[in-house]
Amino acid sequence: MREERRGHRSTVLLAAMAVVFTLALVIYPKVGYEAGMQGLKVCWEIIIPSLLPFFIVSELLLGLGVVRGFGVLLEPLMQPLFSVPGVGAFALSMGLAAGYPMDAVITARFRQTKQCTRIEGERLLAFTNTADPLFMFGAVAVGMFKSPALGALFAVAHYISSFLVGVTFKLWGRRDPDHLREVKDREEVRPKGNLFARAYREMLVAREEDGRAFGKLLGNAVSESVQTILMISGFIVFFAVVIEILEVSGIMAVIGWPLMEIYRLFGIHTGLVQPTLAGVLELDIGSAQTAAVPAPLIQKLALVSGIIAWSGLSVHAQVASVLTQTDIRMRPYFLARFLHAALAALLTVLLYGMGVGRSSQGAMASLAHHLPVMSSAFEQNGFWPTFAHAMSNSVVWWAAIFAALVALSFGALLIRRIRVIAFFVRSHG
Repeated sequence: MREERRGHRSTVLLAAMAVVFTLALVIYPKVGYEAGMQGLKVCWEIIIPSLLPFFIVSELLLGLGVVRGFGVLLEPLMQPLFSVPGVGAFALSMGLAAGYPMDAVITARFRQTKQCTRIEGERLLAFTNTADPLFMFGAVAVGMFKSPALGALFAVAHYISSFLVGVTFKLWGRRDPDHLREVKDREEVRPKGNLFARAYREMLVAREEDGRAFGKLLGNAVSESVQTILMISGFIVFFAVVIEILEVSGIMAVIGWPLMEIYRLFGIHTGLVQPTLAGVLELDIGSAQTAAVPAPLIQKLALVSGIIAWSGLSVHAQVASVLTQTDIRMRPYFLARFLHAALAALLTVLLYGMGVGRSSQGAMASLAHHLPVMSSAFEQNGFWPTFAHAMSNSVVWWAAIFAALVALSFGALLIRRIRVIAFFVRSHG
């Protein structure tokens, strides 16, 4: 009975919001039209050219069985770190390349084809929902802040915090009975033997299970990808209009009053209230508005980093639409986005205080400058003086930290394997 009443209240609230929004479009037709055209321009010039090829390629790789073979190879890495199957690395890599909601599209396909459990799908969405590097380096750092060096700051904070979220969500749903049963069934039918031979066999099996001729597979990939990209474009246009209507009607100012008091209490520039609310709804608009506010730079950087990690309700709605054909829940996704936003903002403040992003030159240019001269410097000055000089550059320093994290991950995996072998020898000795 309580759930039914709650559903009735939600229906009434949503209906009221829809009516109010419709009336607002009637009252402000020009504003709605211009905002819609701006959203369509973003979709036509950025979203469709950048995402559509990735969608088509991912569908082809799934149908050809490449993803399942790829997952077998990366199972020893993804399982100990994040407690997800090896195919999760494909969702992670495609999310890094194309940005959100690419990860949600691939994760939904994994769940539909039974390549992951519901819990594993929720874990995947927790840390694969990332922005692509081109957006952070190009659109945000160069386009909004006019500083290429800030791209490294945003990227390092974004991806390290995403990694931390993934490690944290490793424990999510670990005692769920359905998850444990599905994992057990999967382990029982998993083939044994050489890793590369297993990957090859699994790729062939996945291709046979799909069964579609390549022409039909390509046609389905294009049609399904176009349908997905139209859905994403529709959400972008809708939220662009919503934000503009809220600002023109003054509703945004009313909603932002409590947040303004909180910002005053903690000494945060009150001009960031409006961009914060816009960023909650749509990350591109919120980031652009934040960069234009005459507030302290460190506050703007932290807010933009948090907005990128949060990714906006527009992206959340896109993810929810993609997941409607699966049993993956949105609640863990929301929790992960809150955690990701908080960690990204905190890391941005810490990294900027340590010098990342302050260089007048771009981070990648600085790194490219240092790498070619390393070998000659080693010959002239010796290893340790050259190493100390290289580490004095913040970009090289954080690149070394990232490499160390990767090395530690592989080291932990190796130690785990050695312990398993030692236990097996003792038990059969």
